[in-house]
Amino acid sequence: MAKTSTTQNSHPNSTVITHRATCKPNASTPSPPVSPIVLFENGITHEPPHGNAPLLRNTVVLSREDEVATGGEEVQVRREDQDKINRFSRLHQREKVLEEELKTKQKDKEDLEEVSTELELVDEDEKVPYKIGDAFVSLPQAEVLELLGSATEKIEKEVEAVEEELSSVRDEMQECKVALYARFGRSINLET
Repeated sequence: MAKTSTTQNSHPNSTVITHRATCKPNASTPSPPVSPIVLFENGITHEPPHGNAPLLRNTVVLSREDEVATGGEEVQVRREDQDKINRFSRLHQREKVLEEELKTKQKDKEDLEEVSTELELVDEDEKVPYKIGDAFVSLPQAEVLELLGSATEKIEKEVEAVEEELSSVRDEMQECKVALYARFGRSINLET
């Protein structure tokens, strides 16, 4: 038999629920400690770090409206559903990698354009150090501007390729979302 009590916590939107299993007292067995679990209004449960064993960690609790909306019945997860969920997860990870790659390439492009602008102010007769691999080579300003122009064109093509791949990943993620939400409704959360 279990005994549960509810008290208001210091946080205005939380309630502390303490749960203790009760059984016949045995002198050799100490009673288990009370393990408080904090339930926040957003439905996420949290156990304070002082507990010995985690009871519920990062568990989402549906509100009564969400339970009613799902019909109270469990939808069986089929193999193809699990494959779609796994595919969505891989696509989401790929999306994050592509977003970081895109940021890096756009920063590199901005840096090249800024350097090109600065070099236009340098005398045409002056030699400018240009990095090729690990070495710097002194080249005329006009030649360095040509090299920077070709490097800028190359990085623009790379940015376009990453943007296209990111777009196709997002389209495929949306297709997975539509299929999974149609099957599971509000009982699955695919918001990223």
